[in-house]
Amino acid sequence: MALVLVAPFASASAQEAGSKDPFTQGDATAGATKAAACVACHGPGGNSAMPDWPKLAGQGSNYIAHQLKAFKSGERKDPVMTAQAAPLSDADIADISAYFSQQKSTPAAGSKDAVAVAEPLFRAGDAARGIPACASCHGPKGAGNPAAGYPRIGSQHAKYTAKQLTAYRAGERKVGPTGQMMAAVASKLTDDEIQALASYITGVQ
Repeated sequence: MALVLVAPFASASAQEAGSKDPFTQGDATAGATKAAACVACHGPGGNSAMPDWPKLAGQGSNYIAHQLKAFKSGERKDPVMTAQAAPLSDADIADISAYFSQQKSTPAAGSKDAVAVAEPLFRAGDAARGIPACASCHGPKGAGNPAAGYPRIGSQHAKYTAKQLTAYRAGERKVGPTGQMMAAVASKLTDDEIQALASYITGVQ
């Protein structure tokens, strides 16, 4: 997400308003400092080098904020993230979310072998099985829908995506309305489809 450029003669209040994230009202500059502890797992600028940990760069601020609050409350289970989120205030969460949303995600390449299975599901879904197209919520390039809180999935690590789809299918992850929606969708996917989608999605950008 690009920073808003403010005219030289804009008032101080206008400058302050322009610097705030439109969804969380967080301050990305403050978030850069607060996100220092996140680098160990999620990498510089939110580009994790480890496939077990998600890239946060370019992720919608609404989505990040919601997930951090879910980890903090215990609604979403993960011992590491629960401990990291526990001391964060609402302002901290807003600032960190704003910071990561403004970073650029590094590109990745998916497997060509996954295209035949994954591309039809991603682009069109499977009406006969009640599976909507991934692109209908996450966009044709996997950029997500920040306003709706649908996450960016393009260029995400395949291993992480497969793990989350499997967790949705098993009913282990279903926080909020979008989580419940994903649990319903993933429940209809086979193991092969999950692996193919995860590999395909990492190359969508």
